[in-house]
Amino acid sequence: MAAEAPASTPADGAAAELCDVGLYGLAIMGQNFALNMAEHGFSVAVSNRSGPKVDATVERAKAEGDLPLQGFKDPASFIGALKKPRRVMLLVMAGKPVDDTIALLSEHMEEGDLIIDGGNEWYPNSQRRATELEAKKIMFMGMGVSGGEEGARNGPSLMPGGPKAAYDLMEPILQKCAAQVSDGACTTYCGPIGAGNYVKMVHNGIEYGDMQLIAETYDILKTAGGCTNQELAAIFSDWNRTELESYLIDITAQILTKEDEVSGNGFVVDKVLDKTGMKGTGRWTCQEAAERSVPCPTITAALDARYLSARKDERVKASTILDGPSEVPSVDKGQLLEDVKSALYAAKICSYAQGMELIKGASTEFDWNVNLGECARIWKGGCIIRAGFLDRIKAAYVKNPDLANLLVDPDFAAELNARHLSWRRVVTLAFACGIPCPALSASLNYLDTYRRARLPANLTQAQRDFFGGHSYKRTDQEGDFHTAWTDSHKDIGDLAERNLADVSGLQKS
Repeated sequence: MAAEAPASTPADGAAAELCDVGLYGLAIMGQNFALNMAEHGFSVAVSNRSGPKVDATVERAKAEGDLPLQGFKDPASFIGALKKPRRVMLLVMAGKPVDDTIALLSEHMEEGDLIIDGGNEWYPNSQRRATELEAKKIMFMGMGVSGGEEGARNGPSLMPGGPKAAYDLMEPILQKCAAQVSDGACTTYCGPIGAGNYVKMVHNGIEYGDMQLIAETYDILKTAGGCTNQELAAIFSDWNRTELESYLIDITAQILTKEDEVSGNGFVVDKVLDKTGMKGTGRWTCQEAAERSVPCPTITAALDARYLSARKDERVKASTILDGPSEVPSVDKGQLLEDVKSALYAAKICSYAQGMELIKGASTEFDWNVNLGECARIWKGGCIIRAGFLDRIKAAYVKNPDLANLLVDPDFAAELNARHLSWRRVVTLAFACGIPCPALSASLNYLDTYRRARLPANLTQAQRDFFGGHSYKRTDQEGDFHTAWTDSHKDIGDLAERNLADVSGLQKS
């Protein structure tokens, strides 16, 4: 039964009836997820630093079906309104606001209670908070929530990490409130504390890559193919009924034909300033890739593209100084469309392969035991990177949980082998036209590097031995070797001792 929250809580701070779960932080994401939980039959207590948002959420609950939601404006009443063991979800800005909120609420909590942070948080922060709360015997979970405002209200992808007992306490709520697809709710136990944040971080890194790849195909088709916005919208709409079916392809088609109501002419997309914002998760992904020695060039290229886009004034000046190709080569438009479609799909495979390898690298190092097939499954609905081919990624890891890389799964390998010539034509055309395609080309370089049995790294390692005495391994003998490349090179002593600085099998330069 719904209970209306008055303008202020009762004098004694008591709830009309105890609630199943609490949510603190009532910006739009918090409001929407609170209403999501209430709509699924859970009685919800809400609170916020500012009172008006509490009132607004209570009013929305009444207007959207008299949902079972109560509002509270002080921490003690809010926590006191919850059934024990208490379950409190936070949806506040990452960083210090999370620490401040935990301090505010945990003062009124007790042993066995649970706090869940649903923000985009750097995973070491979640690990630190869990350790700090252990002293009070309060459980803590870090949970990635993907899907934006719409997903929060109607069913997001949820990526929880923390003690298994904490997950078990929240599982009934998460299973009902997550997006639902043919093979279940888009949530799973990701692993111990930090694992959920990590999976969400990589999800966002893949999202960066996906968006950049789509932007590059748009640019190539527009600049080299001469496609209009209407033609481009039709192309993306058509692609959304193929192996490229995804949320991002779908919204791209919608964006391209939205007319500009502000100026009264043209399309909104052509009036949008070409500077892409970011909130940090893509940067974290690239930092982690470097830390784990896992190559993620597509995601890194997408992040760099955002950095370069932000230098708008510099780019405008550079455009008057630096030369590029003056003519666009003639193209067969039909062939171009087929080639670009193939290139986009192949590059997406590489991008997802990189993300999965990064999750696997961290999972192995931290003993998280993250199920990569389940990661693919829970991304099928509710989240920004939801796509039809995630079914096939899931199948690849179900078939072979120890798969070295998605690229060598027999089905994906066959698709890459069938598409790589089209992909090469697209990247070559972009280079000839002076159209930047950092993510498309980075993905292709990733494929070409991974498929090479021998790389020019032998020369690089020889250079390291020349200037730093870092030694090298040979192809024909076991052990470490050093060469006196010139008369000035001396014996460097114990090679094993010099190589103690090796990291993840790689020597630091």
